[in-house]
Amino acid sequence: MSSQRLFAAVLPPEPAADELAGAVAALHALPGAGDLRWTARAGWHYTLAFLGNVDEELLPDLLTRLERAAHRTEPFPLRIHGGGRFDGRALWAGAAGGLDTLRLLAGRAHAAARKAGVAMEEHRHYTPHLTLARSRVNADLTPFAAALEDFEGVRWQAGELALVRSNLPVAGVPGEQPRYEVVRAWRLGR
Repeated sequence: MSSQRLFAAVLPPEPAADELAGAVAALHALPGAGDLRWTARAGWHYTLAFLGNVDEELLPDLLTRLERAAHRTEPFPLRIHGGGRFDGRALWAGAAGGLDTLRLLAGRAHAAARKAGVAMEEHRHYTPHLTLARSRVNADLTPFAAALEDFEGVRWQAGELALVRSNLPVAGVPGEQPRYEVVRAWRLGR
């Protein structure tokens, strides 16, 4: 049986990504930047629920349930804001604005996948983040996170829930990164 590696996400619009790209470019000048694996701009997103490998037979019900989750959630204001790190492994940009609604949408996306039969991990407290870089080893990401601390991106209206396919990189190809493809997107609200 075939499957697809999927996640539900909110994608930043071009003007927000443009601003962030400028801030990230400055991070490349910091010591240790060359040791990090930087996420390509096309990979910037706020993951709501990671679904893993989803069997094709579950897709119709999953699509219906995600559409319902999107329609039950009103559009909300969002902006890329500040930065942080998960230990010494991942550097990220945060979010500000309608975080309660973003968390609600994450919970609804998680529940939709679970009800469609997708084997989901237990739903943890949602920390909205957009991954900028990863490290294979424990790295000191403190200077990078500190450089992003005061970043205030342009405000936008999050109005869409996207189901995204993750095509994993080809093993052994230096610099190869996952490629993301929107499978389906639904407008928020009615």
